[in-house]
Amino acid sequence: MTNSPFVFRRSYRGPVRAVVFDWAGTTVDFGCCSPVMVFVEVFRQQGMSITPAQAREPMGTQKRDHIRLICEMPAVRQQWEKVHGRPPQKSDIDAMYTQSVPLQTRSVVEHSALIPGCLETMAALRRRGIGIASTTGYSREIMDALLPHAKALGYTPDVTVCASEVPQGRPAPWMLLECARQLNAFPVESLVKVDDTVPGILAGLNGGAWTVAVSATGNEVGLNLDEFNALDDAERRRHIDRSADKLAQAGAHYVVDSIADLLQCIDDIERRLRGGEKP
Repeated sequence: MTNSPFVFRRSYRGPVRAVVFDWAGTTVDFGCCSPVMVFVEVFRQQGMSITPAQAREPMGTQKRDHIRLICEMPAVRQQWEKVHGRPPQKSDIDAMYTQSVPLQTRSVVEHSALIPGCLETMAALRRRGIGIASTTGYSREIMDALLPHAKALGYTPDVTVCASEVPQGRPAPWMLLECARQLNAFPVESLVKVDDTVPGILAGLNGGAWTVAVSATGNEVGLNLDEFNALDDAERRRHIDRSADKLAQAGAHYVVDSIADLLQCIDDIERRLRGGEKP
């Protein structure tokens, strides 16, 4: 031990080692439509009528938590009490989650089309030796249905971690860090989290990673590809800008329209890493 007035600060100057992607709204299912349809149907089976906007609000969280958060919305809670004569209980949430799994398993397959630019981006990352991981609020049972379809279309992440496999889903960082562990990718500043939801961006920030939000293809705009393309240019831009503002306010280091725009962010992150910056 010395009395030197200088302090040594260790800094990583290497490349990006891994990118961790979300699924619906980021790599597949343009508009993140599959979960919304399922949640609306699950509540309908309980005599309830929730809006797509209400179904979308907690997007990015683990699916049982998602149902609980919908139930906690004042308007939904009030409607539930009117229909059922009491507030929603844990047993109701558990039952709705159980009902949602087979519905979601079918729905993810129906909405498994890759978002434009996904394959090209993945190929470019592989050429650079960057690991590719994925995280999701879906259970392993649901992912076991989706993964073969994604593989048939050419998307094969090295690692997939489900919220049910860690102590807590997003916005906690455990899925991100489990991906890093399985890929042996460290330090955390060499990781990039790509997501279309606020909880997903917060998970990246909480894990100490760089974060890239996709604003056009995901939950915040919430339109499928045909609906999105049917908009005129001005209306499309208004939707994207509103989404981008929300994701930027959540703390995303970068906000791009879609996964097709990711590589410019990777280039800039590596430039910043070479300069000694951290997320």
